Amino acid sequence: MKTNQQRTRASGRPQQSSGSARKALLRLPRGLKTRRAILRKAVNLASLEGLEGLTIGKLASVLGISKSGLFAHFGSKEDLQCAVVDTAREIFVERVVRPAYEFRGLKRLRALCENWLLYGEGKVFPGGCFFSAASLEFDDRPGRVRDQIVELMKKWLSGLEHAAREAQLAGEIRKEADVRQLAFEIQALAMGANWSSRLFRDPNAYRLVRGAILQRIDQATESMPLR
Repeated sequence: MKTNQQRTRASGRPQQSSGSARKALLRLPRGLKTRRAILRKAVNLASLEGLEGLTIGKLASVLGISKSGLFAHFGSKEDLQCAVVDTAREIFVERVVRPAYEFRGLKRLRALCENWLLYGEGKVFPGGCFFSAASLEFDDRPGRVRDQIVELMKKWLSGLEHAAREAQLAGEIRKEADVRQLAFEIQALAMGANWSSRLFRDPNAYRLVRGAILQRIDQATESMPLR
């Protein structure tokens, strides 16, 4: 049986830890006292320098705060990376996916493509499409971050395929068209736009890819024979 003194010591340890975390949060500059604000800064930094280049120490330095202030929110580099990926997902859904779900079928498919192109072209993230870059960075890096990116990219491809299949069932896309192949090609073209825009600083990359994607969709509709 523990004595009252032992219980007091045992119960006091987490309280001291929580107090330290609260003090660390109070030291955060005004405007950076929320996890969301910190993560938005982190997403922008990661889009430019990669998720592997993002560390608690580096982020703390950029924000001008102590490491302990960030440890109150993220316990490790991997926790921070996963939180950043999830924040990027929220922004992507808000800008690209949700507005397209006002439509169905072919209109939804076209909206998903156009919204993605506007999101990339408009530099929602300063480093271009977050997930195009993260997919290349983590394609051969096993772990939680890669698993999270894989899951999200599969959902995106599934969303494109679902919209195309819905259009096919509605008679807007040819019955013989391979909607899975169509979704794959759209994504490949979109990633090509981000690659050309970032690597070559090509101002025409998104315009060229927009035309290519629209042509590919038209080829799958009843109005244009497959080539």
